[in-house]
Amino acid sequence: MIRGRVIKYGDDVDTDVIIPARYLKHGADPQVLKEHAMEDLDPEFGSKVRERTIIVAGRNFGCGSSREQAPLALKYAGVRAILAESFARIFFRNAINVGLPVMEVPGISEAVEDGDEVEVDLERGLVRVLGRGGERVLRGTRIPEFLMEILEAGGLVPYLRRRFHAEDSPDTG
Repeated sequence: MIRGRVIKYGDDVDTDVIIPARYLKHGADPQVLKEHAMEDLDPEFGSKVRERTIIVAGRNFGCGSSREQAPLALKYAGVRAILAESFARIFFRNAINVGLPVMEVPGISEAVEDGDEVEVDLERGLVRVLGRGGERVLRGTRIPEFLMEILEAGGLVPYLRRRFHAEDSPDTG
């Protein structure tokens, strides 16, 4: 379960505004990615993400180039999950691969306002919107079990390390 307050964006947030290309010369340096995440779209993002750790967006989040630095920048900045009407497919998978939870949730951009508190249950595909005079539950696309295993491991590389290490271990049974 992931709980936090929302930073809300609209449709078509592309990877060029998530992490501008001028910073890619630094590779995947966590400090550089963290410092410059979303700066061209939202200059206040760095201060917002200290208290609000869930991004909610409209359609086509993560469109543009296939750079893996985009979900890394958000993760390093402190984002704990991204909920959107839809994602660019490569961004969705890159996010899973780096251990950043993402979920498609129809109607999320209408149901949630900037600053709202939400609770995300990835396994069940549910989002609870808390406050503002009550509670509202939205149904998202459940994360398949094999992708949940990758997220729980912290990303694809740690998942593969665990998996291959387990296969290489002698049977103690």
